[in-house]
Amino acid sequence: MIYQQLFEKNGSKTRVRAGVIGTGHYATAVITQAQAIPQLDVPVVCDRDVEAACQALNHAGLDDEAFVICENRQQALTAIEQGKRAIVADAMLLMDLPIDVVVEATGSPEYSALHAAEALKHGKHVAMVSKEADAVVGPILKYRADQAGLVYTAVDGDQHGLLIGLVQWARDLGLEVVCGGKALDSELVFDDTSISRRNTEIYVDPADRPVFAAAPPAQTRQYIERRHVLAGEFGGIGGFDVVEMTIAANATGLAPDVPELHCPIVRVPEIPEVLAPVDDGGILSQRGVIDSVICLRQPYEAGLGGGVFIVVSCENDYSRHILVTKGLIPNSKDNMALIYRPYHLCGVETPISILTAALLNVATGTMHYRQNYDATARAVEDLKAGDRVGGDHSKNLRVLMQPAQPVAPGNRLPLHMANGNVLTQDVPAGTILTADMVQAPENSTLWRLRAEQDQMFAKA
Repeated sequence: MIYQQLFEKNGSKTRVRAGVIGTGHYATAVITQAQAIPQLDVPVVCDRDVEAACQALNHAGLDDEAFVICENRQQALTAIEQGKRAIVADAMLLMDLPIDVVVEATGSPEYSALHAAEALKHGKHVAMVSKEADAVVGPILKYRADQAGLVYTAVDGDQHGLLIGLVQWARDLGLEVVCGGKALDSELVFDDTSISRRNTEIYVDPADRPVFAAAPPAQTRQYIERRHVLAGEFGGIGGFDVVEMTIAANATGLAPDVPELHCPIVRVPEIPEVLAPVDDGGILSQRGVIDSVICLRQPYEAGLGGGVFIVVSCENDYSRHILVTKGLIPNSKDNMALIYRPYHLCGVETPISILTAALLNVATGTMHYRQNYDATARAVEDLKAGDRVGGDHSKNLRVLMQPAQPVAPGNRLPLHMANGNVLTQDVPAGTILTADMVQAPENSTLWRLRAEQDQMFAKA
């Protein structure tokens, strides 16, 4: 990697100060890893639950005397000047403090949109961890950052951010990305008599066990379809997975083949065979697709580790020969190959995105961003007027990736604009949520930004 050389050559700063908002699992790793990076400091941490912020700093090896809970800007400035960490409950206090980058990791659609917009208004770069707002208003936030000479970026460590980078790298080499995607974190393990996922096991009848072996190229579709039937609930994709792939689609121009995503259950070597166009023996109706996979493996085999992948091709026969003979996994026709990264390290990797934004004024993700698709929701069961709409983990909603529409009556509403708001009417099972079905909140930054974004793209 050449990051350090670039930092030293082009960086005008010698040390970057980042403020973290939200101290869940992901952001805590940002804080802990920053302790090992001389160029990165996290002098202020924000969480409405100040005890959670204290715990995050304890995880970083800091004792209670190393940080101060601050109720106003002056207290926070004093703590920072004394070399201590400032903890604040109000994110607006963080905006006026001497930091270069705001790491938004609350996971709240409304608050993450507000915090990102305020950070840019105050001249801070934004490393956007919260996918919930990014999937709805990421392009307008990116536009605002560009206009201000700032960086708004998806982050290394999260799957959609890593996929964006991997796709761009392949395209920079002149490779065609036929399909790109992520592997679900939990893998399907087949031990010759049963399949298991998350320590739950399903017995497989002997007559069905061959379908979990390597799929013959001529029977790819049949094997994939049968595996999903046998896997039952093990074969589902999470709504949050679709949301992440929506962000990556909007940043890369890749498109879903079907709104639900195929999410096949595949062994690693099968990916370039399965996620290929039908004419090449795969299941895709087009090229340039975004999708996800559930990794199928035996207990002794390595898996995908929740990583990211691309299926690539190239026009030149000699170059293609190199691809399929020097380590990449080809399909049976030797005209496509798999490139994959079998890990994503969450907040441990995110410091690279923070440093790149502050030192180079460059995004590691989200370089070209347009709202081509929205993460929408279909009711799985009957919903009643007065119910509050859930999020991308809700069991009564199926998250889909569909072409984006302006927010207007009768048009599909992005899930995270509906999330937490009240239904104005009954919604029968099987119905897609639309804007007229949800009571619009008052004074919502998320809704206001989306209206501005819709207007901007309508003019474009």
